[in-house]
Amino acid sequence: MHRLTKAQARRIAVRAQLLDAPRPSELLAVVQQLTLLQIDPTATIALSADLVAWSRLGSAYEPAHLRQALEHDRTLFEHNALVRPMSDLGLYLAGAADWPSYERTRDWLRDNDRFRRDILNLLGSSGPMTSRDIPDTCVAPWASTGWTNNRNVTQMLESLMMRGEIAIAGRLGRQRLWDLAERVYPADVVVPSVDEAHRVKNERRLASLGIARQKSTKMPLEPIDVGEAGEPAVVEGAKGEWRVDPAALDKDFEGRTALLSPFDRLVHDRVRAQELFDFEYTLEMYKPKASRRWGYFALPILHDDCLIGKIDAAADRKASVLRVHAIHEDVRFTRTITKAVDAELADLAAWLGLGTVEAS
Repeated sequence: MHRLTKAQARRIAVRAQLLDAPRPSELLAVVQQLTLLQIDPTATIALSADLVAWSRLGSAYEPAHLRQALEHDRTLFEHNALVRPMSDLGLYLAGAADWPSYERTRDWLRDNDRFRRDILNLLGSSGPMTSRDIPDTCVAPWASTGWTNNRNVTQMLESLMMRGEIAIAGRLGRQRLWDLAERVYPADVVVPSVDEAHRVKNERRLASLGIARQKSTKMPLEPIDVGEAGEPAVVEGAKGEWRVDPAALDKDFEGRTALLSPFDRLVHDRVRAQELFDFEYTLEMYKPKASRRWGYFALPILHDDCLIGKIDAAADRKASVLRVHAIHEDVRFTRTITKAVDAELADLAAWLGLGTVEAS
């Protein structure tokens, strides 16, 4: 059993997320370590996948690098709203032929098998294509009380992606381009058993987080727990047992200052952020303006091994200004911290191609 102080646990987490110094230098290496970049359309400052990459790589990163890796080099792939390294593809194709596990979705796919074949035939002859260019030939519409109601083409495309029959070949603006999986994925991909894939995914996830719970709340897209991966640990001042990556122990630490996306994996597990960093955070874009404490798309601030506040900012592209509405200090900022945060804001503005930073 490893016994860690909170500072040790925080440093393990920060290093695992490549937010220590010195910075990494290659996008592929970053995604391989993080295991994923989450795709979200919100661009108050920048798209989250790009913002996460910038937090690691700095202004040397350009969004075009991500598109190059996805659409041309094929070193990364997009799957279920996440960008992952192509070297992990087999882990996400394991068990794909048996998807879905829900009877309702299985029944819908069975009733619309001709619709499925229509899409596969069309992509085979004319792909890649966007969803809006694919006719809806379903016989049993997808019923939902939410926004997916009767969105039959999108529902079938995403189902076929999860089954490994089709893949996202790229994007046309914000629209996904769909094609047969065999045209996007490498022919020599090795697909492990479901059990082996589950084990390796837990190991990969722990390596990217450094320290995590064995079992936790179920999350959409990607779990935050790691099963039996790693070794047991306890953290001073935190209840219960953790799992820690043994390769992350007893390493030197050099911190830096970073502005993080609200979807950044360092803060994505809000409970872990509270337990290890004493950091309270909620993404408030879905709240009424009057109910927000920190802002619509507030960026968590990392300084060394501590999460020290949030920045409420937005990119005013028309005026070429990064507008900082508020800086919320969870701890009192020293001159050193203030100077480091100001430098990150200036770098963010320059990376976005904005002329200046202004308080508003």
